[in-house]
Amino acid sequence: MTPEEYVEAVLALVERIPPGRVMSYGAVADALAERSGRASARLVGSIMARHGAAVPWYRVVNAAGRLPPGHEVRARALLRAEGCPLRGAGVDLDAAKWWPGEGR
Repeated sequence: MTPEEYVEAVLALVERIPPGRVMSYGAVADALAERSGRASARLVGSIMARHGAAVPWYRVVNAAGRLPPGHEVRARALLRAEGCPLRGAGVDLDAAKWWPGEGR
């Protein structure tokens, strides 16, 4: 998979995250690792920062459930509107995490 194809695969996966659910940067990387040969949460974060504006970027959080840096207020409002379970300054990952292939 070329770097451009990987960017497209990340964005396509993020588009599939259902409303009210989230994935961590690492989970996105893990979900694509077998077919891409890449498994870097940092790379996914970089892709989201550069190219994620057209997808539901706020549904991708860090491994502790913290919201995208610099966009916490907007992300929190969008997630709250979708009914995403929140906890403290972030997301309740136990209740909100999603993996491709599972239902809501």
